[in-house]
Amino acid sequence: MRRQDSGPGPDWHVGGELAARYAAGTAAESDAWSLEKHVETCGDCAAVVSSAVRAVAETGAALAGIRAAVLERAVGEPREGVGSRAYADTTISTGTGTGTGISTGIGTAISTGTNTAIGTGAGTTGVPPRLSRAARVVWAAGPALRGAWLAALGVVALGAVALSYGAGLGASVRPLLLVTAPVLPLAGVALSYGRHADPLYEIATATPSGGLRLPLTRAAAVLAVSIPALTLAGAVLPVAAGGPGAAAWLLPGLALTLAALALGSFVGSRRGAAAVGGAWLAFVVAPAAATGPAGAALMAGASPYFAGSSVQGGWAAGAVACALLLAARRRSFDHLETP
Repeated sequence: MRRQDSGPGPDWHVGGELAARYAAGTAAESDAWSLEKHVETCGDCAAVVSSAVRAVAETGAALAGIRAAVLERAVGEPREGVGSRAYADTTISTGTGTGTGISTGIGTAISTGTNTAIGTGAGTTGVPPRLSRAARVVWAAGPALRGAWLAALGVVALGAVALSYGAGLGASVRPLLLVTAPVLPLAGVALSYGRHADPLYEIATATPSGGLRLPLTRAAAVLAVSIPALTLAGAVLPVAAGGPGAAAWLLPGLALTLAALALGSFVGSRRGAAAVGGAWLAFVVAPAAATGPAGAALMAGASPYFAGSSVQGGWAAGAVACALLLAARRRSFDHLETP
């Protein structure tokens, strides 16, 4: 007999009554979220929910049609993103007010009943279906990697090298890159997640894989691009005497990114990134630039924020504190951002 406690816990499982209410769209929002998170790791409960969703007449017919389309396309075009394309070509119109049972139940039932990843390819992200599965995952992981932020990152990294060697500015460019590098990932994070950045934000948030996992995945994609690009650019610049190394910005950049995510759990990703970036400009860039616009003066002003084990240790402690706050606020990402 399946046990269903009053709330999620180590022994909690989905019972028939909750599965039926979920399939009918009458389950409370908190119960629906708990169920969707639970079935990610519990195959037995996923089967129960899948059966309940298929038992609804309208939903069962829609699922049968989608499954048939997926299998038909899989036989004819085995090398393409057949699941995504079949889903994109299928229109579901049930004419009922089943709400949650239709919108989220279909995703659960298909993923657990047919073992086909629906909605991760061409149907929802616009990625060409002929790309490999790994390429589609990378494509979906970071919308900012396909936008203006990526171009800005390239301009900053290549521009610093060009100014240093092409314009003859030499080592005076390094402090400019050093104070700019930590805030560049913030722009990428702000552009890759949130109501104003993601055209499928509401749909992505409603899936079991929404929540904190999605912004963390996209933030990791942003960092995976920005860290090597900016560090390599700093490494090839002429070394300023007594100045911080090319990797001195990494811990500050990580701390600022985690701070933006943590603050975003309260005010939204765009506002959180803007607030953290504004604070960096006000409390780091402005005081450093006050000593001089470039060269040794700017390096002398910027060094206290980067150089030394105690300073780097402080940034590391700040990153850990922001990570803990983010973990404590993880449930806030299960709900839509307020406008």
